[in-house]
Amino acid sequence: MSDKRVRVRFAPSPTGGLHLGGVRTALFNYLFAKKHNGDFVLRIEDTDQNRYVEGAEQYIIDCLNWCGITPDESPVTPGQYAPYRQSERKTLYREYAERLVMQGHAYYAFDTAEELDKNRKEIPNFQYGQVYRDGLRNSLSLPQHLVDQLLADHTPHVIRIKIPADQTVSFTDMIRGRVSFETNTIDDKVLLKADGMPTYHLAVVVDDYLMKISHAFRGEEWLPSAPIHLLLWDYLGWKADMPQWAHLPLILKPDGHGKLSKRDGARLGFPVFALDWEGTEGFSGMGFLPEAFVNFLATLGWNDGSGHEIFTLDELVTKFSIDRISKAGARFDFEKAKWFNAEWIKKVKAERLKVEVKKVLTDKGIIVEDDTYLLTIIELIKDRCTLLPDFYQQSAYFFQTPAGYDLNAVKPKWTNEKTDFFKAIIEQLKSTEKLIAADFEASFKALAEEKGLKTGDVMLPFRIMLVGGKFGPHVFDIAALLGKDETIDRVEKALIEFTA
Repeated sequence: MSDKRVRVRFAPSPTGGLHLGGVRTALFNYLFAKKHNGDFVLRIEDTDQNRYVEGAEQYIIDCLNWCGITPDESPVTPGQYAPYRQSERKTLYREYAERLVMQGHAYYAFDTAEELDKNRKEIPNFQYGQVYRDGLRNSLSLPQHLVDQLLADHTPHVIRIKIPADQTVSFTDMIRGRVSFETNTIDDKVLLKADGMPTYHLAVVVDDYLMKISHAFRGEEWLPSAPIHLLLWDYLGWKADMPQWAHLPLILKPDGHGKLSKRDGARLGFPVFALDWEGTEGFSGMGFLPEAFVNFLATLGWNDGSGHEIFTLDELVTKFSIDRISKAGARFDFEKAKWFNAEWIKKVKAERLKVEVKKVLTDKGIIVEDDTYLLTIIELIKDRCTLLPDFYQQSAYFFQTPAGYDLNAVKPKWTNEKTDFFKAIIEQLKSTEKLIAADFEASFKALAEEKGLKTGDVMLPFRIMLVGGKFGPHVFDIAALLGKDETIDRVEKALIEFTA
């Protein structure tokens, strides 16, 4: 680490929902910045106006906020390097593109889309670069007076980088070590488009320089772009200020074959977005806690070497280090993601879950009027819940009488002796001043023994009377929370069904 202030950036394009791979990139940026008391910057790379999607930028911001990794600088919280949308920085880029042309490192290209399509059809593996550039319509092949006339006439054109021949371009990746590229395999990428907008290649270099970015973390899929960027840092005279790069491993499909895509989620039935996006359910909508989602993402390609898996965000900041990131891709495992969520539901206090659980119940038509009652219920059942919607199935019976019963679990083994037992339980409860779980359990078991019944033979029917099925926490805790009168009502109602 140098003495230079740590400044990292997450620079997504607002072209749709933010894939969980993008959120992980943002997370690793955030963890590194906070570990080193640095700045986490959100920059919106919206130079491709044809792919811009309304609402996508706000969605990105909402996702980061939900995860708890809010940027220090962004379009909504600008700092001294504003603006933070590339579309608002448009005038900056031409200056640098023109400088590259003047230096002989870039050139104007006047080829039309039709001309380029014709070349691609007629020439196998056509690339606009060293082999073919001299035969195309650009400022390297055309006479200077014609180039000047075309520019004076505002003829549509792009600016391309001029990739040198027979060179090796190298850099040291923080994860992968030394990485090298042969320039003869690289084409002359467009730097400035005909509409005056920069491409990613030019914009990312200019903005990283002007925003004093010290470290750049991005997905492995951007590795082939690295030589273009290395050359630009060199050509613009900024090589000494170039960020240290780390190319993060891919998040792989569950079978380990290929990069996880948005289509995989729809095909296999799991979310690939943090928040719901245009009718597609995200991790939040499915019932994940942000703490669990972030914890899960952090372990996709990273571990702290201790064998521990459950970390708060603050703990992740403390323990995070680049040298613990794997070079290999990380396989996505939705069952593991759900395990993280279950562990986090167990870990957090009931108060932390109150708002989410109340919403789950409200959406199902259950209005909660007593928060203290709700908190007691949450604490009782949270160890049984994997996703937030599970709280409805696990708690609905605390608020409403079961609509039906699992009669198949009861009626085949029902006897008159059991009917007599539960009638006696009703009378016992009526004479009880207050239903206390431990006291009721003792008297319940004593009565079963007195009547010659096994406790297990009457415990299951009792549970089904109260909750409707074979689930829920300790049955006497349920009865105590429901209270004496409600427990009596439910036993009486169920007996009618069980004996019919």
